[in-house]
Amino acid sequence: MKQVTIASTIQEFMSFIELMDDAYWEAATLESKDLLYDIISIFSLEISELNKLSIQDHHYPYEIITEGIRRVIPKIERLDEKKEDVIQRTQTLIDIKEVMSNVLSILEAQTGGS
Repeated sequence: MKQVTIASTIQEFMSFIELMDDAYWEAATLESKDLLYDIISIFSLEISELNKLSIQDHHYPYEIITEGIRRVIPKIERLDEKKEDVIQRTQTLIDIKEVMSNVLSILEAQTGGS
């Protein structure tokens, strides 16, 4: 996989957070909401740190900034396994599949796989 830029990572992470936010409000159980909220919080912090970088630096390759994002992969994988139970709305489920796959690819490239 070719190395992704900071700009493309921000775009992918923002799409993921938007879909996760939809899934959060659509979730039927507190357990599902807790899992989704935890993931959203971790990505929000990473995006916040990425947005502090100069716009001129957005063409550089992405590197993980926060420690939480390094540790979020198992949670995303658990969500991926349970997505049909956690994500209630069909359109949200369809939309999140591709974005989740892209996000996992970005993170696994940074951490050397899971």
